[in-house]
Amino acid sequence: MSPTPAARTPRAALAELLSGNRRFVSGQPVHGHDVTAAAAVASGDQQPYAVVLGCIDSRVPLEAIFDQTFGSICVIRTGAHVLDRAVCGSIEYVVGQLGVRLVMVLGHERCGAVGSAVDSLRSGRRPGGALGYVVDRITPAVREVGADDPDAHPLAVRRHVRRTVAALRADDLLAGPVAAGEVAVVGALYDLATGEVALLPEE
Repeated sequence: MSPTPAARTPRAALAELLSGNRRFVSGQPVHGHDVTAAAAVASGDQQPYAVVLGCIDSRVPLEAIFDQTFGSICVIRTGAHVLDRAVCGSIEYVVGQLGVRLVMVLGHERCGAVGSAVDSLRSGRRPGGALGYVVDRITPAVREVGADDPDAHPLAVRRHVRRTVAALRADDLLAGPVAAGEVAVVGALYDLATGEVALLPEE
């Protein structure tokens, strides 16, 4: 199902994405089980209306939780949706070349990567290797909410989403379209217990 012309605005794209999540939660997906090769071939040229940046967590399959079919959304997944140049460049591409009008940053409860950052600050032990890079990118959010706060983990999940949204809105190639209202960058949270996606209110 290609997006209609109405879905080519940020508001309509967001409405379509959240409508898919409601279908998923209600157990009445339109696309959720049609993952055959024939369905992929039938999708034709891609006409995505949104890009979702989410976590690698195996419990959060992005196309499924938004009930989307082949060609409808672009998906990028990193640990705790951490940004790097490849991620930013990929988002710049789909916005600039494919006409995507909505960028969603999706965090989720009980995120292991955020938990690693909280544990790292509390223990004073930074992980080695590339995992240290991921933790370093999440650490500012943990510092802002306070690593010693008993609710540091859920608070940092939300703070990290908001920081990622702010960074994308300030991106060199996205800032202009965002300011003009041509593209929207929004933050949201996925509830592992209910399957629901909730938008984070603006601060």
